Amino acid sequence: MFDNLGAGFAAFADPTYLVLAVVGVVLGTLVGVLPGIGPIGAMSVLLGMTTQLGPAGSLILFAGIYFGSTYGGSTTSILLNVPGEASSVVTALDGHQLTKRGRAGPALTIAAVSSFVAGTMAIVGLMLFAPWLSEVAVELGPPEYLALCVAGLVLLAALSTGSTAKSVVMICAGLAVGTVGIDPAAGDLRFTMGSSTLAEGFSFIALIMGVFGVAEALTVAGRRWRPEPVRAPKLRELLPSRRESREAAPAALRGSVIGFLLGLVPGPAAVLSTFTSYVAERKLAKRPETFGKGAVQGVAGPEAANNAAAGAAFVPLLALGIPFAPTMALVLAALLLNGIVPGPTFVNDQPELFWTVIAAMYIANLMLLVLNLPLVGLFTRLLSVPPQALMPFVIGLCVVGVYAESNSMFDVVVMLVAGLLGFLLRRSGFGMAPFVLAVVLQPTLEVSLRQTLAYSAGDPGYVLGRPVTVVILGLVLLVVVVAAWRAVFAQRSRTAHLPNETPGARLRR
Repeated sequence: MFDNLGAGFAAFADPTYLVLAVVGVVLGTLVGVLPGIGPIGAMSVLLGMTTQLGPAGSLILFAGIYFGSTYGGSTTSILLNVPGEASSVVTALDGHQLTKRGRAGPALTIAAVSSFVAGTMAIVGLMLFAPWLSEVAVELGPPEYLALCVAGLVLLAALSTGSTAKSVVMICAGLAVGTVGIDPAAGDLRFTMGSSTLAEGFSFIALIMGVFGVAEALTVAGRRWRPEPVRAPKLRELLPSRRESREAAPAALRGSVIGFLLGLVPGPAAVLSTFTSYVAERKLAKRPETFGKGAVQGVAGPEAANNAAAGAAFVPLLALGIPFAPTMALVLAALLLNGIVPGPTFVNDQPELFWTVIAAMYIANLMLLVLNLPLVGLFTRLLSVPPQALMPFVIGLCVVGVYAESNSMFDVVVMLVAGLLGFLLRRSGFGMAPFVLAVVLQPTLEVSLRQTLAYSAGDPGYVLGRPVTVVILGLVLLVVVVAAWRAVFAQRSRTAHLPNETPGARLRR
């Protein structure tokens, strides 16, 4: 393993890789600092460039953006109480309170160091788990992959924030869009409406640039942006006290473990891990009353969980070929555009690529720690730039990227229509992540289902006789039951706390 890792670091003798790593982390930090853009928007805009960068260059750039955005989102959370990313919402609870108390510098340092520790632990976990999981995955058959796809979609719907019903609707829409094209079994055309252009289905790049890139640009353009004046802490103000360091260290370690484990679960793992870490730290704290008033554990734990979940998300993608998060769907698209199919044999078939990416993650993680604290003043000045000014440039890059991918104006039209629909659906409370993941998983889900039905001849005992499949489906059923029970319990609690009202008043309300 260490020899392979050394070979991965040796690949960075090529200055191109080093430049891509620097560009990735800086760009990721910028999109994390500027509220509303996010890593998904940045990665979708750059997706069309991945064929020129190659598989290694694409993964290095996207990994840098992904890790960098998780760092950058904490800056606005702590200084302005404006989370740059959804996963930084929890950080704002105590981080901004520390800023009000004049401890913004230590809060930023604790967030950065916690993120570095968690990122390093996540990369070590990826080194250990991905090869092992690949060896296990080789033994899996169609029923297991069918169960994994079902688990991913069901857990995504159950754990997503917002309405579960709307998530299910978007999953069904994604599965429907994924069926357009050639039937993989019979070779017949399906739902092409007589158009030869749709014989290969809708372009995934066009869809993802539309629902994330264009829709995000339209959403940001409609917001009002009034930045608050902010003073960036000086370098001498960044050092935390001994007490703050002692309290933050164990919280960062616990958050790293929580984030890595939840990062292996389908759905918004980064967001869930930050909330889980915050709740855990509050229950373990000797002074829980300080949370929400500037507790350093409330910054260290969630920031560590956030970054550990980001690293763990690569494990199921590289070992199973199944993305459990929208950002990993974009990484998958970049690999497929370069002719690389991740899956159980990826680590053995592409060892140079795998270990180069591992080395890139180490380098990106170190770069973020070195760059973020000294350049915090520069990043805070960028907060005065209204994001709306960048949106025409973003849409222009999307159009150029989609057209360059296949020289097809039809794909550009698909992107613009998908962007407009994505914008309208977002305003109505529908999330795009379930839609995109359903489109990505549809081919694997369909092929696995057909093969399972063919092998079993319609006998359900065939599936029940495979222990791994039963365990996966059992865990999914358990999560669904727990989620339903919590929803019913929450509804009863709200009903029980309502004041006494006449039937007419309750009806009007």
